[in-house]
Amino acid sequence: MSATPAHRPPRWERRKEERPAELVAAALELFVERGYAAARLDDVAARAGVSKGTLYLYFDSKEELFKGVVRHTIVPLIDAHQRNVEQSELSSPALIERFFREWWEQFGSTRLAGIAKLILAEAGNFPEVAQFFHDEVILPNGAVLAGILQRGIERGEFRPVDVEVAAHLWIAPMVMKALWAHSYEAICASALHVDAERFLRVHTEFVLAALRPDGGERARRAGSAAAGSTAGSTAGSTAGSTAGSTAGAAAGGAAASTTGALR
Repeated sequence: MSATPAHRPPRWERRKEERPAELVAAALELFVERGYAAARLDDVAARAGVSKGTLYLYFDSKEELFKGVVRHTIVPLIDAHQRNVEQSELSSPALIERFFREWWEQFGSTRLAGIAKLILAEAGNFPEVAQFFHDEVILPNGAVLAGILQRGIERGEFRPVDVEVAAHLWIAPMVMKALWAHSYEAICASALHVDAERFLRVHTEFVLAALRPDGGERARRAGSAAAGSTAGSTAGSTAGSTAGSTAGAAAGGAAASTTGALR
């Protein structure tokens, strides 16, 4: 007796299950290409190969479609990063390096960064959409980096810092690099261009140098040395000036006395 073949759903049923992903992919392309305001649901449906009515079965407005794009593409990346940090046995410096690299490879260097560009450009006209992106992407992403920093501080791998400010400060250059790459650099050759690999290496080096447990004391010593050097230079200049003035006065007085005697 032959084995019963494995059940496979009919083609139309499998296709139906794939439609949300296809709609999200089409919407991502159009949002990045045209921006939020100019993207039309008719065009999204056409690019996905479905009718507009079919699109409305899954997303009842452009705002809901945009949220679907973010929740299907960006949010899972952040969730995965968070799980990796919680489960990782790597050192905190190694986690910092991995965070920056994966952020760039999975988001900054991809079409997804075009969504961040869209938000920056159109937040004033669509505050609800911007607030959604802030709550679903910006805050959770910052929390992942802040969690790595806090972990490193608690383990003695990093010196104490203001975690909230540090996370904001050190993700900002990454975001700026992504926006620059997807706007100006995409159309203009520039002497200001720095390749991503070099950027990541130097940025990570700066961050880890600032976080080294001896970094704060080293900075204070450097500051004290600089202050001492400045004070020494000032004192030396003052002393030299005073000595010069005294010598000049003495020489002037002697010359006057000699002139008087000759007369």
